Amino acid sequence: MTDTTPETTDWTRVRYDVPVERVARITLARPEAANAQDYLMLTELNQAFDRAIADEDIRVIVLAADGKHFSSGHDLGEINPDMDALPTIGTQCHFDAPGAEGYMAREAEMYIGLCWRWRNLSKPTIASVQGKVIAGGLMLVWPMDLIVCSDDATFSDPVVALGVNGHEYFVHPYEAGARLAKDMLFTGRAIGAHEALQHGMVNRVVARDDLESETLALASHIARRPMFGLTLAKQSVNNSQEAMGMYTALQSAFGLHHVAHSHNRLKFDGWFIDPEGPQIIRDEA
Repeated sequence: MTDTTPETTDWTRVRYDVPVERVARITLARPEAANAQDYLMLTELNQAFDRAIADEDIRVIVLAADGKHFSSGHDLGEINPDMDALPTIGTQCHFDAPGAEGYMAREAEMYIGLCWRWRNLSKPTIASVQGKVIAGGLMLVWPMDLIVCSDDATFSDPVVALGVNGHEYFVHPYEAGARLAKDMLFTGRAIGAHEALQHGMVNRVVARDDLESETLALASHIARRPMFGLTLAKQSVNNSQEAMGMYTALQSAFGLHHVAHSHNRLKFDGWFIDPEGPQIIRDEA
């Protein structure tokens, strides 16, 4: 089955199709930048999720990516985007305020706000992951309900080298477990697909050539269930995590993240990060 609705020609960072019945697929389409996520990509991704949610024929949403790597993380060339050019969906304001206020509001809108929204979409979501997933790339993967990855996939958050506590959507202990989360953060090392499977960070590991077919087979299997039952099951599991303090912990870590940014700006003449950090990460890549 193919999507019969008109193509959205305005999108430049994502692509939308319906590859099999009742399954929408959103594809990150910036392979020339290893799918680095800028604010435009996040905005288009949110719009694509909205499209899939609004379509009554869709029961499962797959998030995939073009190219060798799923996502290399934040686009570091975008530090001060024009927020007036982007639609906002949260309650943040004063994005251009000086000091920590404006920067924290932008990240609360575009990172925490969107990631938490995607986590709580009413339909099941599956990330189809290949190659590298680095730092901000995890913020695209971890909000999804299930993760199918190829055997060459790796997952890393090396940003402690930048003088911060981790990427902004700090759910590391819930996704990787406390000890592996500390290992990832303290060392910056990449976690391979099978180690991720062992710790429950992913659901399935498949051959690279089988990633698309295996992901769509899983999505089709799930899509045979009634939509309301899927929604209630998802909400029940998410509520269990929230009862364990997930959202409070996330917000606490986000606050510490911005303490780190403010510290770095004072210590390093306006830099948001420790300027020696990028070289440390490159040396260990």
